[in-house]
Amino acid sequence: MELLLMSDTHLPKRAKALPPELLDLVPRADVVIHAGDWVDAATLDLLEARSRRLLAVYGNNDGPELRCRLPEVAYAEFGGLRFGVVHETGAAQGRERRCAERFPDLDVLVFGHSHIPWDSTADGGLRLLNPGSPTDRRRQPHCTYMTARVDGGRLTGVRLHALPRRA
Repeated sequence: MELLLMSDTHLPKRAKALPPELLDLVPRADVVIHAGDWVDAATLDLLEARSRRLLAVYGNNDGPELRCRLPEVAYAEFGGLRFGVVHETGAAQGRERRCAERFPDLDVLVFGHSHIPWDSTADGGLRLLNPGSPTDRRRQPHCTYMTARVDGGRLTGVRLHALPRRA
């Protein structure tokens, strides 16, 4: 099972559209995961229309329309792994411990908010992934997203992708 992970798209404030490279991957992924801060409902409409399956939450920059359509925390099981998605997880220091305590029944937690890519494993095995942002790199060298596979009940091939800088 192929996964495509993104967060913090902030459209149309940080970019006018999703990068073509990322948009091309959407229909090919078995599951698209978006960890919030869409800003516009048009991007949600686009991903709902093009995705085989979408697992998504709202973020702190998302208004009433998105909050009516999306949960604060989303859960799903893919290939025997229990996934959760949330926008904010707090400060980097102590993140693994806090998330493991808050989400004791998960195998993988996808989050956003910081625009800083993250891949770590908490004591007990919870994998934490933040794909960064495909449209607003902030202080990062590149805009980013992630891909991964679920194979035989394991998360494999987790890869951070750097997008080319826009002119």
